[in-house]
Parts: sequence; C-alpha cells; structure tokens
Amino acid sequence: MFGLPRLRKPPPDAPAANEPVARPDSELLLRRLEFTVLRRLDGLLQGDYRTLFRGFGLDLADLREYQLNDDVRYIDWNVTARLQTPHVREFQEDREVAAWFVLDLSGSVDFGSQQKRKRELSAELVAVLARLFTRYGNRVGAILHTHHANEMIPARNGRRHVLHVLDRMQRMETARTGKETDLAELLALAHPMIKRRSVVFVVSDFISKPDWGRQLALLARRHEVVAVRLYDPMELELPNLGLVVMQDAETGDQIFVDTHDRRFRQRFADAARQREEALRAGLAEAGVDCLELTTDEPLDQALLRFTQLRKRRSQLATGVSASRALNRAS
Repeated sequence: MFGLPRLRKPPPDAPAANEPVARPDSELLLRRLEFTVLRRLDGLLQGDYRTLFRGFGLDLADLREYQLNDDVRYIDWNVTARLQTPHVREFQEDREVAAWFVLDLSGSVDFGSQQKRKRELSAELVAVLARLFTRYGNRVGAILHTHHANEMIPARNGRRHVLHVLDRMQRMETARTGKETDLAELLALAHPMIKRRSVVFVVSDFISKPDWGRQLALLARRHEVVAVRLYDPMELELPNLGLVVMQDAETGDQIFVDTHDRRFRQRFADAARQREEALRAGLAEAGVDCLELTTDEPLDQALLRFTQLRKRRSQLATGVSASRALNRAS
C-alpha cells in the first residue's frame, strides 16, 4: 500500500524561506482559528495547556531539604537515608518540545454528514495545536499519508511553517485505489522518521485494517503519543433516510440499502458498537490517551475536555505516588 520510493522528503537543511507560499485559504483558515478557537482557549484554559506537554530533557540541578507540599516522587532516598533528613531533587528542564502530526488523509476522512468533513476537522486541529506549540518556540513536523503517496515535512517553528503544513494537507489529493487503509504501515513508517523523543499526534478515523495496536504501542514506548480519533455521528447510528446508495469511500464499492428497515439500522449500530469496542481495546492496550473529535462539536470544547482529563489524571497519579511513598516510609 505504501510506495516508499514515492515518499517526498524535502532536504532537512532547506531554509524555511524556500517553502512554497501558502494558498490564501490556508491563511484564512489559520487567521479564523487564531481569532476564535485559540483566543477562546487562552481564556478558558488560563495557561493549563502549557503544562500538558513538558520538555523531555531533565538535568539534576540541586538537592535541598524536603518542604511541605513538595512532590514526594522527587525524594532522593539515598541522600535521605545518609543524612537522616528527607531531601528532594531539583531539576532543570529543557522546555523545548517537538510535536509531530501523523496524518491519515485516506478516502474515509473525506466523509462528513454535518457542516464539515473529517478532513476539515483534521486541518483545524493541526492548525490550533501547531500554533500552540510554535508560538512558544517549539517545532512541529508532519507525516502525511494518502493511498497513493506519502510526504514528510521536517519539524520547524514559526507561523509560516504552520501555513506550509496546512497547505500541504490541502494539496494532498485522495484517490480510490480499491485498497483499505493500513494504519499499521503508516505507524511503522513514522518510527524511523521521528528520531528525537517528541509529542506525536496520530490523527485518523481509525477505519483501517486491524492489528495496528502493536505499532502504536511501539511508537508510544519512545514518544508521548496522543491518538486523535475523527468520527461523524452517522458512522455510529444510521438515520431513517429511506432508499439510499452507500459507497465505500476507499474502495469505491457501492450497495443499495433500505434505511427504513429498523432491523438493518440495528445491525448497522451493532457493527459500529463492535468497531468502537475494538478501537478502545486497541488504544488501551497501546497505553495512549485518546482525543475524540466529532464533526458536530466545536473544536475548542473537545480540546478543553481533553485538557481537563489529562490534568485530573496527572493529579491522580501524583496522589497515588504520594500514598505509595508514605506507605514505604511507614
């Protein structure tokens, strides 16, 4: 499915000034999101999103005595035992974070029964997250996949680079090749390309051949991976539309169905539920967080919900670590 010889990789040392000028629609999209979603997130999150993805480089800076409300995870037990006084380690953190977007742009993401398609939702997410990262000096890169071509955009920073990524997303054409998406091959393609530890957003509708969980787990061993699942409400429950022609967005196969038949709609819902269970099991087995984006929900609400979820999980993890440390000390 993947034509590796067709992988287009720009020279890593090519200056950003040589990038193609973004099309006006990319500029309009980014400007609209900066004045709506980004501004709204700044007011709602009040800086919480800046602590979600910390730098990965930690250098030991100093040791000092334990004080009230210090994180017990940083207690140096060797020094504590030697001096008979609790001491904690202080670190100097490298705040630079590289973010990568592994983008599934296969035929199925062109579907949308609401005001926008899943492909448009994917572009909006990339624009918002890329600007959140780059405006604080971090770098973003992307790996784009369609059925007939793949493209890698090296990680750089700056608003112009974000426009370049959006422009390449819009220029990547989808074509029906009679093949299903194989997400496992896309994830395997990302392994050698993302060399340094990074935050990796796997953006897909996860309508794919099975057995992609192992490759996702391997990617999560080296990087902080977030699975971004795109979906449309009609993919979960089919409304009563009468006689319709349904077409596979990737293979082009067509079938004539009667959606007025209640039993047919029930079988459709049962199949969708089984697919949901398999998807959640695969994500849980890989050990990655999942951000769910639907075509009928504002993007800022989904991002806010995901941010609050990660914040609560971090607080719970800190509480569990503290209780374990106190149990060991007692």
